[in-house]
Amino acid sequence: MTLLHLFFIFFYIGLFAVGGGLVAATFMQQELVEHYHLITAEKFYSMLAISESTPGPIGINIATYIGTELYGPVGGIVATMGEVLPSLVVIIVIARFFAHFQDKPMVKSVFSVLRPVTSGLVLIALVQVFGLALLHLGLVPQVRNVESLGVIFNWPAMVVYLISLMVLFRTKVHPVVIIIICAGFGVLFL
Repeated sequence: MTLLHLFFIFFYIGLFAVGGGLVAATFMQQELVEHYHLITAEKFYSMLAISESTPGPIGINIATYIGTELYGPVGGIVATMGEVLPSLVVIIVIARFFAHFQDKPMVKSVFSVLRPVTSGLVLIALVQVFGLALLHLGLVPQVRNVESLGVIFNWPAMVVYLISLMVLFRTKVHPVVIIIICAGFGVLFL
């Protein structure tokens, strides 16, 4: 794959990822993992986790990370430009003309459809990340009885996840502190 091809993959993702970074991540997973097989699913979700925990928009963070991983710093710049350019053009066009057509019934209809579609795409990303982080789905061919359910769950990760949720919702510990502690735990023990 050439840098130009990489640019167009991320341009496509940036053009159709309406709804933010997790929607873009879903498209990236489909294109880079399932379609082109450039990276493994496990590596992609590790990159996604790191991109979520770093400052900035997640879609741009992961595009930069993937581009850099595949082609070095130039690949990072190319992937980032591909991801950002469609949004930049669309925002400039919309900003120029939106006041003239925001109250039109067709525009309202389009936005009423985009909201649930975007929510669904974010839900898909959530389920995929949850499944990879907390379950061993690829390791168990099929569940035949209740005892084999214990093999499916990644119990250490599940315990850390549940403790993190309790700390997050029951204390005033800043989420960044929880992210750092969990990242450290994951690196050291999982």
